[in-house]
Amino acid sequence: HSWSKYFVIINVLKVIKVAIMSSILSFVNHNKLGFINILLLPLSLIFFILSSLRRWLYRVGIIKVNHSSVPVVVVGNVTAGGSGKTPIVIAIVNYFTSQNKKVGVVSRGYGGDYIQESLEVTHLSNPRECGDEPILIAQHTNANVVVAKKRSNAVKFLTKNYNLDIIISDDGLQHYSMGRDLEIAVVEGVNRFGNGLFLPSGPLREPISRLKSVDIIINNGSRADGEVSSQLEAESYTNLLTSETKKLDYFKNINCYAVAGIGSPENFYKMLEDQGAKLTTKSFPDHHLFIEDDLVFKEDYPILMTAKDCVKCKHFATSQMWYLNVSAKLSLDFYEQLESKL
Repeated sequence: HSWSKYFVIINVLKVIKVAIMSSILSFVNHNKLGFINILLLPLSLIFFILSSLRRWLYRVGIIKVNHSSVPVVVVGNVTAGGSGKTPIVIAIVNYFTSQNKKVGVVSRGYGGDYIQESLEVTHLSNPRECGDEPILIAQHTNANVVVAKKRSNAVKFLTKNYNLDIIISDDGLQHYSMGRDLEIAVVEGVNRFGNGLFLPSGPLREPISRLKSVDIIINNGSRADGEVSSQLEAESYTNLLTSETKKLDYFKNINCYAVAGIGSPENFYKMLEDQGAKLTTKSFPDHHLFIEDDLVFKEDYPILMTAKDCVKCKHFATSQMWYLNVSAKLSLDFYEQLESKL
């Protein structure tokens, strides 16, 4: 009983922390330098000092790095918020699977309230327990997916329970206790590094110079020298209730509600508008746990959402709800580069 009370208290504190951070970040435009950004600069300085110190402690061996017998590839970024990592992780996993490799995926399971040291995720898992992204990966790949608060514990779980050829970490560039064989940094093509400041004044989790030490930089949605280009390609719409699939022109010139609880919702809205849908948009914080009331609207228009968000709406799905199927398109050159560096 005392343990269950302890976990309840921990989870309540976690929810409060996330709520406070979401409240602060919802007022902060990370792409500009406004009054609130300047007000938060002292906190950004503290964040920079602590994160730099932490990385140095790992680098010099004062804090232990947990290495794995199976090669680990980290797909992360130096900014907070959506840079489009998950579709890229799915593309990389499916590439290795097509090469007859057995693949595992580790994730933090952000937004999940699981209390286990490591939790295995399937396409039927509860997003409230393990977060949305791990379920999305489990749905679109044949990988063994495990979440853990400490990613190195998830790696340990996978190597102990499965005979794998490679492990991919969805995010975790800053999780230095997890040893890695290759680092891929994803840069959001439009906003890139925003105002160039550290959290919470800006989007940076680490200095931009950190990119010099990664193996591959993927530019998601644009092009830049020395960076591999990745394009997110819309494929079709799927009905959340019936699983019926429609072509991309299905909502052309139709009034629709577009709903998103992701890091960069404007990219998603643009994709929908590119297919001709007439949108009324409603944005929520990244990893938002949707409830039925969130999707109650005045008009009886179709509701369009991301595949990541629809994972959290399945239990109250209606025939009005549709999600956009997308995939990350990476060049053959990228995969050759990936193989050669492992």
